[in-house]
This record gives sequence, structure tokens and C-alpha cells, in this order.
Amino acid sequence: MQQIETTFPKGGVHPPERKELSERSTIEVLPTPEELVIPLIQHFGAPAKPTVVKNDMVVQGDLIGTYETGLCAKVHASASGKVKGVERCLNPLGNKVPAIFLEVDFQKGERDYTPQPWESLEASELLRRVEGAGIVGMGGAGFPTHIKLSPPKEARVDTLILNGAECEPYLTTDQALMREKAREVLEGARIIMRILGVGRCLVGIEENKPDAIGRMIEEASALKGAEEIEVIRLKTKYPQGSEKQLIQALTGRKVPAFGLPFDVGVVVQNVATTYAVYEACVLQKPLFERVVTVSGRAIKRPANLLVKVGTKISHIAQYLGGVTEGLRRIVIGGPMMGFSVPTMDLPVTKTTSGILFLTEEEIDERPHRACIRCGFCLEACPMGLMPNEIGIYVEAGKASDTGEFGVFECFECGSCAYVCPAKRPLVQFIRFAKSKAKR
Repeated sequence: MQQIETTFPKGGVHPPERKELSERSTIEVLPTPEELVIPLIQHFGAPAKPTVVKNDMVVQGDLIGTYETGLCAKVHASASGKVKGVERCLNPLGNKVPAIFLEVDFQKGERDYTPQPWESLEASELLRRVEGAGIVGMGGAGFPTHIKLSPPKEARVDTLILNGAECEPYLTTDQALMREKAREVLEGARIIMRILGVGRCLVGIEENKPDAIGRMIEEASALKGAEEIEVIRLKTKYPQGSEKQLIQALTGRKVPAFGLPFDVGVVVQNVATTYAVYEACVLQKPLFERVVTVSGRAIKRPANLLVKVGTKISHIAQYLGGVTEGLRRIVIGGPMMGFSVPTMDLPVTKTTSGILFLTEEEIDERPHRACIRCGFCLEACPMGLMPNEIGIYVEAGKASDTGEFGVFECFECGSCAYVCPAKRPLVQFIRFAKSKAKR
């Protein structure tokens, strides 16, 4: 296996990694809580429609949310129990979304999922199992995976990329999966390659995960299939895990502005999503649980936990010994692109990669000042945009005129805000500008 160190050519930053808090933690199973709150929208697109009503009894893995057409993903029961109601719950963005409230019946236990051979299955059947399992992008975007694995024929996809960069500070979810479930992740990659009809897979992992790199190389070397799977060591640089930056680092291909990876013959899948594909196609297990990194200096015991979708943050914190008096902020996701939330009364979803309990020393709450024209944000932006001008236009009431500065090409990685000595909330400015320009 090739072990070069490569990266994307423009911009990027290197914030403190702080992965040492949880990177040695093996995956442990979080006990199921007495109640689960399972949102019907955990993906990019429209909410699923409930298939259950109050007082219905469900078994773990049962379908509880579905759709007929459009951009959506199915939702399944994370445990067996009684439907208390179909109501609304708060999501990390502060919106009220439809959800299934489930009272868990611990007497019914959990379903047994036994591996079955998949090699003789047609690509269409494998794709059907992915769609039926409700799999979405688990790196954070939540795009329905069955749609992503159905690129137009004219795209001529020839390469699958597994995203194991995990460049966000604190998060070690993917690292733990690659270390402990390397064979299953690569088996999932082979399944995706069958679905796409490609024979080449590149696995990109940042150099700060030597344990994961070693295990993935070992398992890839042991594969006896016709597929070509190559593990590539990446330089540690944020946002290495962004699709466009990762594609350029691994293949040299540059996705055009407003283009998609399949425009350059590539499909990118996060390693957690790939593991979910394995479970769907080999075990016929829906996506109703995932590994979540719980970290930060304000949680008593950082850990990597296998968590049922619908489990509230408060249950997780209690299991890990509670929080310290120094808790200042709770973030869902990573510190660069995650969302600060005001309460622990929020459920884990398919896209929850991390929950961070941060102290005052771990965050920067200094007030922002006017732009000092230093140009640091221009150097840090991996897309070559002008975050400073977007911020100035927003403050001047001209947010809808920021298209010329590339506001819609920004994927809100936060590199600009991280390097800004004036501590300007550039990502918030950009999100506001997008909303105004769209109108």
C-alpha cells in the first residue's frame, strides 16, 4: 500500500487537535434509555411520513417513517416499545421537527442480525437494501446515500473515495471505526464499488491516526477480490475531509464551481456511512444506531459510544458521570462546523458525529471588532473566496450582493473565522448572506 502524505493545495488551517481526550477509547455500547425521541428528518431533504400512530407497538428495526418520492430517507425504530405519540421535538438548529416518541420495552430485547453472503447479489438489490435501511451521509451532511450511489450514467464514475480524514478537532468516531471495524468498513467499500460498477477505491486517512492507517492497510492487503483498494496517508490539515479538498488531494481532479464529485468521475463516502452500508447489505440491519464521540474537558469521562438514534444528550452525559462546573458550551458535531445548543434535551440523530462539552478555556468568547484588512482569511480559505468582503457587505446591509465574492461556493468550514485576529463571525455573516441572496 502506498503511504505518501498529500493534501489539498490552497488554504486550510491547523487548529489544536485535542483528539487525545478520546482517541484511545474503544467503542462501548451505551445502555438504551427508557424513552427515545426519533426525528422524522435526520437527512438533507423532506421529512419522512410517519407509518405509526400513538399506542402502536414496534420492534427494533421496524419502519416508522417512509416516503414515496423525492429527496428523503426512511426512519426505523431504534428499540422495541410503545409509540407514545407523533409530536415535534427541537433539533440542533433550533427548529421544531416531527418525531416519534417511543417508550422502550426492555422485555422484548433486541433483534439478532446474522451475516449473510452478498457477493452473488445484483447491484440493484444491494442499492435497494441501502435505500431500505435509511442510510444517509454520516459525516454531517446527511444526504440520502441511495441517491448519492445513483449518479447519472453520463457521469462516468471510475473511483470511490472513502473519507477517513476526520479533520475536525476532538472527533475520533471514524478513527475508532477504522481501528476496530476495518474489515467491515472495507467490505462496505466493496459493496459500494459493486453498486457503482467501479474497480478502484482510494481511502484517505490523516497521518495523526496511525492506528487506523495500520489496520486499514492490513485488512486491505488481505482482500482477495478483483477490486483495487489503496490506503493513502494524508497530511493533517483542516478541512481535509471536505469532499472537494479530499478529491483534489487524492486524485488531482478539481471539482468545478457549483459542480458535484461525479462531475470528475468520483463518489465520496464517509467511513461511518460505508460501515452502515455493510450492515445494511450483509446483516440487513437498518441504520438506527451510530458511534458518537463525546468529548471536551467539561465531561467527566470522554468516550466513543455506540448510541441509539433518538437518545437524548442528557442520558449520555449521565452515563459518563455528568458534567463539570466549568461547562460553558455544548456543541453537536465538531468545534469548527458544529452547532452550539442551549440544552441537553436534544436527541442523537444519524448525523451526530460528536457531542462536545466545552469549558471557558476551550472556547473564545471575545467580542468581534471591525475588519482590519489583514488578509488572513483570504489565505486560509480553501475555496479561494473573499470572506472579508462578504462580512463587510453584510454589515453594510448589502448581503444580497455577495454573490460576486463566491458566497454560494462556501461550505462554511470556518477556517476564515478561526484565523481572524478581529474574531469576526464570518461564518454567521456568510450564512446570513446566503439566505438573503437566495431570496
